[in-house]
Formats: sequence, C-alpha cells, structure tokens
Amino acid sequence: MPPDDVSLMPADPPFRRQTEPGAMPGTVIAPPDAEQSRINVLCFSATEMLEQPLADISQLSELLEHWPVTWVNVDGLSNTKLLDGLAELFDIHRLSMEDVVHLHQRPKVENYGDYLYLVARMIEDHDPLRTDQTSLFIGRNFLLTIQERAGDCLEPVRTRLRAKAGRIRQAGADHLAYTVLDAVIDSYFPLVELYSDRLEVIDEAVTNAPSPRIVSELHRLRGNLLQVRKMMIAQRDALNEMIRDDFPLITNETRLYLRDCVDHTAQILDVVETYREMCSDLRDYYLSQISYRMNQVMKVLTILSTIFLPLGFITGLYGMNFDVAYPLNMPELRWSYGYPFALGLMTATTIGLTIFMYRRGWLDSSQDKLR
Repeated sequence: MPPDDVSLMPADPPFRRQTEPGAMPGTVIAPPDAEQSRINVLCFSATEMLEQPLADISQLSELLEHWPVTWVNVDGLSNTKLLDGLAELFDIHRLSMEDVVHLHQRPKVENYGDYLYLVARMIEDHDPLRTDQTSLFIGRNFLLTIQERAGDCLEPVRTRLRAKAGRIRQAGADHLAYTVLDAVIDSYFPLVELYSDRLEVIDEAVTNAPSPRIVSELHRLRGNLLQVRKMMIAQRDALNEMIRDDFPLITNETRLYLRDCVDHTAQILDVVETYREMCSDLRDYYLSQISYRMNQVMKVLTILSTIFLPLGFITGLYGMNFDVAYPLNMPELRWSYGYPFALGLMTATTIGLTIFMYRRGWLDSSQDKLR
C-alpha cells in the first residue's frame, strides 16, 4: 500500500483558462506556473546529425534550409515571445498556438494544410496521475514539439536517432512524429502494470487485513484509471483520423506504423477496463468482508446473550428471597443442597443450549474463525 500522504498529493490541476471570456481568438497567455522556456534542436539526414540547445530562434531558418528533417523541442511555456516567434517562423496559425498554452486539451489532430497539429498527453507522475500536454506540429521537413515541463519519455527516440537504429534517419518528419507518439503511448504500459501490482496488494489486504483506507485507495486508483481511459479513447480517435483521412503530410508507409499505435491504445483500453471492474469488485468484496465480520461479531454476542439469559432468570428467581414459612414459597431456600442444585441447573441449562445450537448448525466449526 502507498504511504498515507499520497492521497494529499495534487493530481492534474482543475481546468483553468488563461484568457478572459470574450478575448480575441488566438491570444497567447502563459500559464501562471509555467516553467522557463528552453529550446533544443536535433537535425538529421541519413548520414549526419546535429543536436544542440538553441538560444536564438533566428538560427532555425538556416537549419531548416540545410537539413532534410529538423526536430525542434521546446520545454516550458513561460516565454510567449518565443512562442510567437516560432509561430511566425513555421507559419503556425494563432489558434493552434493558443491551444498550446491552454492546457487540459484532449488528444486530437487538426489539419491546417501546411502542417498538422496534434495533442498528446505525456505521463509525469503515476500517483496521483499527472500528465503534461505535448503539442506536435508536423510539417514537410520539420517536427515542432512543445511541452509543459522539462523531462519526458522521448529519450529512446533521441537514442535511436544518435545510433542510426532502424529507418528513422532515412524517413521524414511524419515518421519522426510517429516515433514520438509511439513513445508517449508505450509509456502507459508500465503505468498500467504498476496499477496491476497495486490491485494485487489491495486484494491481499482486503482478504487478510481490511481497513477503511482501502476504500479511499480504490477510489483514487479508479479515478486514475478513468483518466487513462479518457486519454486513450481520445488518442485512439486522433490516430484513426490520421490513418483514415487523406493527409498529404502523412505517407502511406507511416500510416501502417500508426496502426501499431492504434493497436497499443486498444490494448491499454482493454486492460484499463478490466482494472476498473476489478476496483469495483474489490470494493464490493471489501464491503462483503466487513459485513461478514460484523455478522460474526453479532453471532458471538447473540450466542453469549442467549446462554446467559436463562442463567440470569434462574439467579433472579432464587434471588427474590420469599419467606419460607409459607408452604408455596421456594423450598430450596432452606434445603442444604439448594445452592449446588441451582448451580447444577445453570450448568445443565448452558450445556443443553450449547447442544441445541450445535445441532442447529449455529456453532458450525467449518466457518471462518472470527478475527
């Protein structure tokens, strides 16, 4: 089970729009908690590659002219002037750049003719689930990715580019965009495996040591799974649109690779649906366990009360102390064996009730012992 303070950690922050209602379309305002913007550029051909941080976007024009494919990655959204400069350099529509800074966009794809605009959700933390919005602009010879924060799951893509692994260095910007999307989607597999391990731990805890904390843990886990489900459904729809529609920037060969991404989203969705049902089943199982244990407690208390009820009657009867001079009063009050007789009567009553309850199956030893 995770530590107690995990539930206090913030999940994805609530939806907040930067612009005021009625503001001019295309207004670019940085989020209040945006990180400092940093640019890294990676240019490559089949035989050469250049990778370096970039301080001035004015150098990009020369790189775009010289290299067959240029990958520009921006971390942080604080520098709106930089974003405006990139929009002017790559001829990006203002509405697209507005979506970049308006976070909480669902995964989608939009065709602007000279480029495609895609949104993907990249995992930042698993508990509670936090995701970063990653915007991708696919052009004929460039890929522009803009992320909320530094740190991503794209290092394997960069490693493949450096090592000339596969056909990534021989392909175009559309294939590079596919590899980025594939890395983002595949990063969800370790997440769902982690949730699987957590469900196993919760299942064991429900069976052996149920506690109220399990309900809150299941609720948080089910909420995370619901977020993953929503993102994967939107991502699958966007990928299907890229495969189905005739986008000139997407080659037929890249469409074949995108089918693999769709298959991965389907696998994640199947697993997530299974785990969401397991969360509901474990919650019901926990409530059943609590109800069963309460019934066992009530059963023991009822048996004890039933046994002591006649004993209380007997002791109360002989405690009335009527005057023995009257012939109809209790003769045992002056009898020398009266006290042993009363104890024997109570013992016989206890044994008789126990035998009666056992024969009725109320004391069945095959049932689970009360913990």
